[in-house]
Amino acid sequence: MSIRTGFIGLGNQGKPIASHLAPAGFETTVYDIASAPVEELVAGGAKAASTPRELGAEADVVGICVPEDSHVLAVTLGENGLLSGMKSGGVILIHSTVLPETIVEVAAAAAARELDVLDACVTGGAGRAINKEITYLVGGPERAVEKARPYFDATSEIAIVYAGELGNGAKLKLCLNLMTYIQWAAAYEPMALARAIGLPLDVLESAGRSNGQLTDLMTSFLAAHKLPDDARKSDGFQDLMRGHMQIAEKDLAWALKLARQAGVALPVGSLVSQSMARLYGVDDEGRR
Repeated sequence: MSIRTGFIGLGNQGKPIASHLAPAGFETTVYDIASAPVEELVAGGAKAASTPRELGAEADVVGICVPEDSHVLAVTLGENGLLSGMKSGGVILIHSTVLPETIVEVAAAAAARELDVLDACVTGGAGRAINKEITYLVGGPERAVEKARPYFDATSEIAIVYAGELGNGAKLKLCLNLMTYIQWAAAYEPMALARAIGLPLDVLESAGRSNGQLTDLMTSFLAAHKLPDDARKSDGFQDLMRGHMQIAEKDLAWALKLARQAGVALPVGSLVSQSMARLYGVDDEGRR
């Protein structure tokens, strides 16, 4: 049986995921507070909803990709929220990087309406989303995973990683993001030292790649630091990097919160969390 799909949050990550749904043959409804990405997807075959509630009435499986926990709660539980519109048996996929407790809160409210929730966090970035190469990190009931399988298959050719119980997808994503940002710090400081002592960066990269110390992620991260200074100081670049910095700081804050709750120390993660402006090259003295 064909499913009706919906998508809330058509930003840098969400729009390319949602763009695959209507072309895959699903009746698709989309919602965002910005009109431009909605219009773009409508041109590609989707329908527009004026509220999350309206979208919920038109969808069986709904993806949510909004920036923060408060946004997830607003579009699901708020006035004219998604839960008030969806019919029983539906599945909500939370793609946002949020705290596990946020997933659990939404799931508890959804269960009262006979809806399932999966934390279906995504990793890979916008470029991989365009190419159907993102990885879904999924926690929650397996029955809901199977209901949502056509959605997953339509939006990525990479097999999902099933992490187990509800909340484990969010936990896994925060652990992976912690790993990523620590890698970037590990790449940045040798680069800074090499520049200061006159060592060519291509020699550093060649040696690091040859012995496996410099990963693909680290190499990709360093590419931005090779841009000319005028490009790095441009308003466009600074705005882009500031947005990435703010997301990174939020993700690391949530990883550190989880660590405190679990009684484990993350001293390296704590230091990295205070260094994101430097790592991204953002001109913001208050964050350095």
